[in-house]
Amino acid sequence: MANTILVVAEQHEGKLNRVSFETVKAAQDISAAKGWPVHAAVAGGGIEQVAGEIAAMDVERLHAIDSPALAAYTPDGFAFALNRFIADTSPQLVLMPHTYQVRDFAPKLATALGRPLISDCIGFKTEGDRLLFTRSMFQGKFAADVSFACGAPWFATFQNGAFRGDQARRAASPRAVELFSIDLPESVIRNRPEAPFKEARQAVDLTQADVIVAVGRGIKEQKNIDLARDLAAALGGEIAASRPICDSGWLPMDRQIGSSGQTVAPKLYFALGISGAIQHVVGMKGSRTVIAINKDSEAPIFEVADLAVVGNLFDIVPPLIEEIKKARA
Repeated sequence: MANTILVVAEQHEGKLNRVSFETVKAAQDISAAKGWPVHAAVAGGGIEQVAGEIAAMDVERLHAIDSPALAAYTPDGFAFALNRFIADTSPQLVLMPHTYQVRDFAPKLATALGRPLISDCIGFKTEGDRLLFTRSMFQGKFAADVSFACGAPWFATFQNGAFRGDQARRAASPRAVELFSIDLPESVIRNRPEAPFKEARQAVDLTQADVIVAVGRGIKEQKNIDLARDLAAALGGEIAASRPICDSGWLPMDRQIGSSGQTVAPKLYFALGISGAIQHVVGMKGSRTVIAINKDSEAPIFEVADLAVVGNLFDIVPPLIEEIKKARA
């Protein structure tokens, strides 16, 4: 499979992470520029059905890397299995979504093969025969174009929201899932996952939310966050915040969006009383539609907003909630 692009899709507990479709879109765009065919693979235990979720995408081949030892995620297991698969298939470029799980095992995988990893990319470009990957630097203040100066395989991860997963091309008919079974020696996996902590059940993965209502300093008091909760509930979304809100303890840290929090790309992003510091913007600029409400007409958030509402959020949001409820009744 020389000069192929391999997309390593991510699944968790039998469910495909939707960011995987964004990575497929990235691969398809690179394929259009370079003429390299796109293949996809999913690793896990008994995951042929999960792999089938991506069968509708326009990829040339689809693989399920399967082993009972991969049923529970471990960095050792996934790195070992993907190492074997890559050695067998010899792709030119390996693309992965920049998720917490990929960040855990991808450096180990690339190092095992003696290759670098270009991580957290926001785009790509071609320069003659060279393929360049764009990364944000210094919390989004600059962008750098990076290329590989080594032989294949090349490894890169794309940031959530860098590409539109809903725009990935679909196949005329579903692809067959090709099973790649692998035996993992017990000595390979050096750690054993325990059951999740009970506290972790309260954690939220905002990267999977279609609608997010985020609050900033303009909310003024902790009790006023209930207003944002009501808006999020009316829209069927999740509540989030800029860093000062989480630093103050008004919302848990897993609700923070920005360079030191989560990077999200929902279909709809409401920014309530958020000024729009670059540290926050880098975490939500991939959102499909951004609606910002701020009484400061010069707020930087308006530069990335699709709809900018200048005014007091306490005057605007309550009637907005009522109108949404009426429309959904």
